[in-house]
Amino acid sequence: MPVLHVPAQDGTQLSVRVSGLTGGSNIPAVMLCDGIGCDGFVWRYLRPMLEMHCKVVHFHYRGHGLSEIPRDPSTLTIEQCGRDLWTVADACGIAQAVLAGHSMGVQVVLEAAHQHPARTRAIVPVCGAFERPLDTFHDTSLGSHLLPLLSGALFRWPAPVRRFWQRTVPTEFAYWIATATEINPHMIRRDDFLPYLRHMARMDPVVFMGFLQNVAEHSARSHLRHLTMPALVVAGVNDNFTPHRLSVEMARLLPNAELCEIPGGTHTAPLELPELVELKLEDWSRRWGLWG
Repeated sequence: MPVLHVPAQDGTQLSVRVSGLTGGSNIPAVMLCDGIGCDGFVWRYLRPMLEMHCKVVHFHYRGHGLSEIPRDPSTLTIEQCGRDLWTVADACGIAQAVLAGHSMGVQVVLEAAHQHPARTRAIVPVCGAFERPLDTFHDTSLGSHLLPLLSGALFRWPAPVRRFWQRTVPTEFAYWIATATEINPHMIRRDDFLPYLRHMARMDPVVFMGFLQNVAEHSARSHLRHLTMPALVVAGVNDNFTPHRLSVEMARLLPNAELCEIPGGTHTAPLELPELVELKLEDWSRRWGLWG
């Protein structure tokens, strides 16, 4: 897939991959929004199906993948990611799009839809929370209490933390931790998850922490009742990172939402049961006339 470089409003270069159908403005479009620290790994099995029906646009957030780190760290926010999404859409000639987001991408999708509801044909929140996810991480507030300690260590000892980050994140130990706490090792292939760890290791931890601090405070609750476009809320029943009940609540608060529950699925449900997610997404999209 060719890589485009699109300048954001502040000049930050955003890396964009466009695939799938080509043609005029009548071609349906889907924009994929990752979780924090992700490089599109979770869309691996859904992308081919989407490419058969749509123009598929996947962009790296600022400081992620091949996108530049912004000069102003205060722009590492959900709101700015929403604005960047529409900048990318303009550059790709997209007037309207279905917005699909995983994990932090759920917050980005909800924010982008709030910014431009008329340009949002539908939304697909996947395994994510609509507000302050660290407050409910593993159904405890531990994440929100640890964040100040982690950010304090990073900004006090940036060089040692960077070295530790780069050496530890892509290891077998990190994979073992993930399978023990977050993902189902019986339902996900090791080779499907390792790209996430490798990309995380290449990220600047200062960028990661900047985003995480904003993610921890961001809430789209007040927007939900105004987002009247069709929505398919995908939830892993065994998701510990963003517990299943949050998706149930989001589906209840969105006016035109359906809930798609993935039995046994965790935070990476699209990699664990991709056929089920694909079937649900295809059925929902056809009933709403989103693509042929």
